[in-house]
Amino acid sequence: MAKSNTAGTPDTVAGKVVIVTGGGAGMGRATTLAFATAGAKVVVADISSEAGAAVADEITIDGGEASFVHTDVSRAEDVETLVTQTVDRYGRLDCAVNNAAITPDRHRIVDADPEQFRHILDINLTSMLLSLKYEIAQLLRQGTPGSIVNVGSVRSFRAGSGAPAYTSAKHGVIGLTRTAALEYAEFGVRVNAVCPGAIDTPMVREARQAREESESDMAGRLSLLGRLGTPEEVAQANLWLCSPASSLITGQAITADGGYLTR
Repeated sequence: MAKSNTAGTPDTVAGKVVIVTGGGAGMGRATTLAFATAGAKVVVADISSEAGAAVADEITIDGGEASFVHTDVSRAEDVETLVTQTVDRYGRLDCAVNNAAITPDRHRIVDADPEQFRHILDINLTSMLLSLKYEIAQLLRQGTPGSIVNVGSVRSFRAGSGAPAYTSAKHGVIGLTRTAALEYAEFGVRVNAVCPGAIDTPMVREARQAREESESDMAGRLSLLGRLGTPEEVAQANLWLCSPASSLITGQAITADGGYLTR
């Protein structure tokens, strides 16, 4: 992984300090690596110590700057500690990508398990509130501008049968994103969402296997482009929204879905 040679230019994240939650796998891992390649200092937050530490080590071995903080994003004390340790190590926070999420539920409303519903909301939605709470508080303490990206889903816009908890949580991500953007724009804090469609991640592969569906059939059903997206494509959207190149954009939900929602 070669570090960016664009440090100091206006449209890059070189030298910035960024937190990526769920940074150990899938889109989170790709996002972590994309920021590191662009010259950012990356804090990888993940509930899996093995996966999170491995990504941080990979970046460090390749000459980048990264550290790992074990984090259960559904716990306020963990998220507060994540931000505190980031600032203790790097002196500040500039950006964050709140990506952590778990697999959708797979049953209809009458079969819903209230405990499972609460658990999915805790990981996929309450975690966003906690992340925003502590990240924005740190930016306000610093008195510096910053950019935060919340990772939603096409389910943030369109319901799907058989996933009431996941759909509710992802709808909520958009509401939180827009509320945060409205409340903190005057302080120079931008908050946006990236909403992926069918991306070739372990979570999507698991869903495809549960449906006994081929990759080509899933791609044909969920993308106008006839293929699944890659984690790296989503990572580039996250990276751009955290860079000064997107300086006029806040309160928006950008879809990375191969045109799925145009149908």
